[in-house]
Amino acid sequence: MTTLAEAMRRARELGWSVLGRTSPNPAVGAVVLDAAGQVVGEGATAPPGGPHAEVAALAQAGERARGGTAVVTLEPCDHTGRTGPCSVALLAAGVARVVVAVPEPTGQAGGGAERLRAAGVAVELGVEQAEAEDGALAPWLLGVREQRPQVVWKVAATLDGRVAAADGTSRWVTGPDARAAVHRLRATCDAVLVGSGTALADDPQLTVRDVPGADHQPLRVVLDRRGRVPATARVHDDAAPTLVSRAAGPAELLAELWDRDARRVLLEGGPTLAAAFLRAGLVDELVLHLAPQLLGAGPALTGDLGITTMAGALQWRMLDVTTLGRDVQVRYRPTRHTGSPRPTEEGN
Repeated sequence: MTTLAEAMRRARELGWSVLGRTSPNPAVGAVVLDAAGQVVGEGATAPPGGPHAEVAALAQAGERARGGTAVVTLEPCDHTGRTGPCSVALLAAGVARVVVAVPEPTGQAGGGAERLRAAGVAVELGVEQAEAEDGALAPWLLGVREQRPQVVWKVAATLDGRVAAADGTSRWVTGPDARAAVHRLRATCDAVLVGSGTALADDPQLTVRDVPGADHQPLRVVLDRRGRVPATARVHDDAAPTLVSRAAGPAELLAELWDRDARRVLLEGGPTLAAAFLRAGLVDELVLHLAPQLLGAGPALTGDLGITTMAGALQWRMLDVTTLGRDVQVRYRPTRHTGSPRPTEEGN
C-alpha cells in the first residue's frame, strides 16, 4: 500500500520530469491509487494540446481508478481549453477521493474542487502545498502573480567568487559533473539567456546535450542591442531556435519572452547582465556552482549592484546543497530584492 505522502512525493517528481516542456501550462504530476491504495496510474502534463496529468494517469489506470484516489500537485481544472476539464475526467473515471497540493489560483480554470465535491467526491486541498509550490509549479505560479517568466540565474565561480581568470579565460571553472548538471538544468527551462559579451567571449552553443530523455531544446536568447554577435556564432547554428533581442532592459526582455510562452528562463550571462537582473529585482532563483579553486583576480560573479552598506545586501535562503564531483552546487531563493529597477547598460 502506498501512503498519500509517498504518492504526493511521486506526483511532484512527475511534475519535475516535464518541467520546460509544458509552457505556458503548469508542469503538473498526478498519481492514481486504486481502492486498496496501490498505484495504478501515473501522469504528467503533456506539451500544449496534449493531455493534462490527471487524464494521463487515469488512462493508465483504466477501470482500476474506480473507487480510488487521485493525488495531484495542482487542483484539477474545470474549464475547456485545448483539452477538456480534468474535473469531468475524474468524475467519469469514478474516483472517490482527490488529494490536491496547490489550489487553483486562476479564475479561468478554477472550480474543479467544487464540481467534484458537488458530485460526492471527497476533496482535500493544500496537502504538502509549500513543497509543491517550491517545486515544478514555481515558474507557473510566479507567472500567474507577476505576468513574467521565472528567472533562474546559474553561475559557476571559484571559491573567491571569480567567474574567469584575469586574462579572461573561463573554460573550465567547474568540472565535468557540474557541466553535466547545467545541461540537465537547461532541459527544465524554456529559454537560455546570455548577453552579447558572453556570446562574443565564450561562443557558447547554449543547447541541451547528453541528457537522457530530453526531447526539446530551449530557445536560445542573446541580448544584443548593438548587433555585435556575428552570424557565424554557434548560437546561430541549427541545433536550436535562437532569438536575438534588442530589448532596452530586463523587464522588456522578459515581456518579450512571456509573449513567446516562456515561463522559466535560465540566465547564463556574465557579471554585467546578472547585475542588471539583480538590480531590477528579477532573479527568482540562484544556482551557484562553486569550484575548489582560488584565482585572487578576475571578474567577480556579478557587477556593481549599487549597494554601499551591509544593511543593503541582498538576502537569500538556501534550498539545498549538492556535491557534483569536485564541485558544490548550492540553490538559493531571494528573501529580499533591491528596490525599484534602475536603468542599466546590460550585456552590450
